[in-house]
Amino acid sequence: MANYVLIHGAYQGGWIWQLVANRLRLSGHTVFAPSLDGCGERKSQLRGGIDTETHAQEIVDLLYYEDLKDAVLVGTSSGGMVMASTAERARDRVGRVVFADALALFNGEKIRDIVTRPAAINTDIGLGPTKEDALGRMFLGMEPRLADWAADRLTLHPRAVFEQPVKLPSFWDQTWNASVIYCPQAQNPGRAHQERCAKKINGRWYEIDTGHYPMLTTPDELTKIIVSG
Repeated sequence: MANYVLIHGAYQGGWIWQLVANRLRLSGHTVFAPSLDGCGERKSQLRGGIDTETHAQEIVDLLYYEDLKDAVLVGTSSGGMVMASTAERARDRVGRVVFADALALFNGEKIRDIVTRPAAINTDIGLGPTKEDALGRMFLGMEPRLADWAADRLTLHPRAVFEQPVKLPSFWDQTWNASVIYCPQAQNPGRAHQERCAKKINGRWYEIDTGHYPMLTTPDELTKIIVSG
């Protein structure tokens, strides 16, 4: 049995992994799906100073305090960068990395280089969509009850995660056991971005014909890929 750490993306929390986490646990795996600082049920902690690297340090600490070895890290959307930063910092505890329609920025790049659409809600410390925007754009085509359930749980995301360049001085120069999952119905990050990631990291390539939230729309297929590697 394996140790899985599922890392959410922007506007989300650990809740978004619920369907996949339940499937993994039913198979006997150990699963962690934490909400990162300022996100999900921790939204009251949103403040300045939270960025990709502070989020990554949280996962590094989780690996240490739970004494996890050969952990499988799964990152989606902006969580791909948290995953990469975590893996770089805790190389001896990571067995595999899975980019699940995730951003895979190189050192010095920032999310706003890829995702340029303005957020509906902007504050000095966070940004995010309205529920109407989520239902009419992000979750468009999703089963209505599931879309409404997810839209009700969206929260603002730390602004610096989008605007600050990521710091990955060594991740892309290391050898990893990696998988890259591309979802062609998603506008971002897009095929070219995912192919760049797979080529750079020599990762196994998978496609799931769905949008940017495969953990909600196709949890069985996503779980199967995560487990098989």
